[in-house]
Amino acid sequence: MSSTPETSSPKQKVGFVSLGCPKALVDSERILTQLKLEGYDISPSYDGADVVVVNTCGFIDSAKQESMDAISEAMKENGKVIVTGCMGKGSDAEAIKAANPNVLSISGPADYATVLGAVHDYIPPTIEQKSAAEHNPLIDLVPPQGIKLTPKHYAYLKISEGCNHRCTFCIIPAMRGDLVSRPISEVVDEAKKLVAAGVREILVISQDTSAYGVDVKYKLDFVNGRAHETRMQDLAVALGELGVWVRLHYVYPYPHVDKVIPLMAEGKILPYLDIPFQHASPRILKLMKRPGNQVKVLERIKAWREICPELVIRSTFIVGFPGETEQEFQMLLDWLEEAQLDRVGCFKYSPVEGATANELPDHIPEDIQQQRWERFMETQQKISSARLQARIGQEVEVLIDEVDEQGAIGRCYADAPEIDGKVYLDGFTDTFPGDALLVTITGADEYDLWAEPVYEDEADYEAEQA
Repeated sequence: MSSTPETSSPKQKVGFVSLGCPKALVDSERILTQLKLEGYDISPSYDGADVVVVNTCGFIDSAKQESMDAISEAMKENGKVIVTGCMGKGSDAEAIKAANPNVLSISGPADYATVLGAVHDYIPPTIEQKSAAEHNPLIDLVPPQGIKLTPKHYAYLKISEGCNHRCTFCIIPAMRGDLVSRPISEVVDEAKKLVAAGVREILVISQDTSAYGVDVKYKLDFVNGRAHETRMQDLAVALGELGVWVRLHYVYPYPHVDKVIPLMAEGKILPYLDIPFQHASPRILKLMKRPGNQVKVLERIKAWREICPELVIRSTFIVGFPGETEQEFQMLLDWLEEAQLDRVGCFKYSPVEGATANELPDHIPEDIQQQRWERFMETQQKISSARLQARIGQEVEVLIDEVDEQGAIGRCYADAPEIDGKVYLDGFTDTFPGDALLVTITGADEYDLWAEPVYEDEADYEAEQA
């Protein structure tokens, strides 16, 4: 009796759409890493996917609409859709189900188990995948740092989940819960794997980086055999020993932020702080339930720059918050002029379902919001332009992000990917993404810089540094 030779079943394929902030991107990376470890393939198209996962954003109404559109598109193009992320809870989840009754599963942010369970339910792993998971030969197919959705030379490092603040315009705690900090040893181990894989810039993210460790009472942990507390300063010290750019995002201006400024002056971490100040009026800040005395903040910014003159500060603000008077808006413009921040983003206040600010009186008409936004941006553009013009003639290190026939595009320490400016090296193509080059700044506008390389290529630069 002859037997029929066994044939391998094709791997199940998962499509993935990731929307929203870097914190959501990290959630997507973790889900993709686990799927890859279980033997699933990742499909780059709807047609090739057996199921599609959409990781949604629900921060503001425009983001919600983008998420709804992405879900509808996935349903139309594929039909088997698993929804997760910040729109996966409460009334947003109900709206998704109402608009797309045939979605397979809906879950909230960082709910990895539910997403993976839904994938298993609707496209169960093949016999070969199960065997692989049991014997784990796939470990060689997944890099130690996991699957990353960023370019090879930079990566986001999420140090905590959730937030203990209750800002009236924000619903993040309702979506992601209270602060939960990762052990510092685990965070540093992940950073080491990233560096070993070739990452040259680590972007530290969370909902509130300054609050790292508050929930575990700054628990003592060991990193490289040395005791470190679970707090921002100790984490910055440990990451500063890895020999790569370390950039801090989402930093609240608590007093202990002062302690990381000397590390920046010493070159341990990048002299860059991303601090969402949001406003300058004490009354508006109180209505927002935001911490910080902006007069004292100005004093601290001055002190920080005395310690670390290279310090770059980026921030975000909201104009047209309910009840904001013309006098309070002018106070914000005056504060900007004095603070001289390097990078600034501005949003017109927008009601978000579930936010307590919706109940505040005296909402500002759209036309006045628009006028204030334009005046704000005009003020900040002049500040930014002057600060960038002052960089002409300076030598700075840049990381190259893109190279094409027109030249190379990179970023210096003052520029975070996606949100800040760029450094253009027109006509220079003898480089690759991820290279570090020393350049001389030759020109500037309101947001970006132009430069020429000091050395012929990265090898010459590294030889000089050695």
